[in-house]
Amino acid sequence: MRFAPVTERLAGLGGAKWAVHAKARALKAAGNPIIELTIGEPDVATPPALLQAASDAMMAGRMGYSNGQGEAGLLQALAARYTARRGRVITPSQVMAWPGTQTVLYGVMSTLLGPGDEVLVGDPMYATYEGVIAATGATMVPVPLRPEAGFRMQAADVAQRITDRSRVLFLNTPHNPTGAMLREADIAALGRLAIKHDLWIVCDEVYEEMVFDGVPFASPLSDPALAKRVVVAASISKSHAAPGFRSGWCVGPEAFVSRALPLAETMLFGNQPFIADATAVAVSAPSPVAGGMVTRFARRANLLADGLAGVPGCHVHRPEAGMFALIDVRAHGMSGEAFAFALLEATGVAVMPGESFGRALAGWLRVSLTQPDDLIAEAAARIAGFVQTRVAA
Repeated sequence: MRFAPVTERLAGLGGAKWAVHAKARALKAAGNPIIELTIGEPDVATPPALLQAASDAMMAGRMGYSNGQGEAGLLQALAARYTARRGRVITPSQVMAWPGTQTVLYGVMSTLLGPGDEVLVGDPMYATYEGVIAATGATMVPVPLRPEAGFRMQAADVAQRITDRSRVLFLNTPHNPTGAMLREADIAALGRLAIKHDLWIVCDEVYEEMVFDGVPFASPLSDPALAKRVVVAASISKSHAAPGFRSGWCVGPEAFVSRALPLAETMLFGNQPFIADATAVAVSAPSPVAGGMVTRFARRANLLADGLAGVPGCHVHRPEAGMFALIDVRAHGMSGEAFAFALLEATGVAVMPGESFGRALAGWLRVSLTQPDDLIAEAAARIAGFVQTRVAA
């Protein structure tokens, strides 16, 4: 039997990247004491007020069909939020609601790309980016995010890779998995390239609320000169500890929304009204849980770095935002995948291999900071013991 070409393009881009996580879950289910530092699920419960808002909306009968763009109340709330945060007027006609950031990115890329097009994207990158690009038939063009540049995308590196087939510059700030944040100067330089070569800028900003002290958040949506070519994506999954709500959105030019609307209507014809109502409540006020997460994740990144200080061949890259820290283990001559599997077998500590996030992180590990402080400290001690045993051998 024959299958659609999209299934071939996506072959190998799904669960295979999460093999270490899957093995850790299997070992845990079998009764083994595993310290799971693989996925980025918030470490706090969804705020009760958000649950109450969803329940109230359901009890009020908000259970019917929606529309392809989103419920009016949510679109208005998001327009007000972005107008206040970005310093320029954003109208409800520039906003679309989708079920989660993953669906947002799939829809956005499907609206902007087709076979033969190219997308410039930072390497390393979140594990699903390759798939949302490949699904369209477009080609991913990795732009190395270099440790010596703080893993921030450099305009000069992008410029070297632009061709006449380039269509989209795909940004992620704050960045997963590195925790790096683009500065205003970075965005300005990248924006000049986008204007010169008539590129769309797509920016995943789902970690906007997860910024540590010291670096202000910057978005390409704030620059009026880029207004006609920027689409940003986000959700309440991280900021409000509500990944199960699957409530995301994008903001862009009205021309983009009008082109994306038939696609959204074909795919799912709107998200649930009761979830939209709860999301409108969430985005209309500061998150009651984001600040606590930021404090804990920053502290745990320091715990990890302190625990591995002086350990041969283990350098911790301290993040500026987000839920993860990176460990450079290239000095041990192993791939990140081989190191992660060996670490899991020997110590019960489960981390993600860097290769799951692109070639540029070969020989690195991504560590989730969403476990309690004592487990982060214990994991650091076990990693240190594992490395010292290997060095001694």
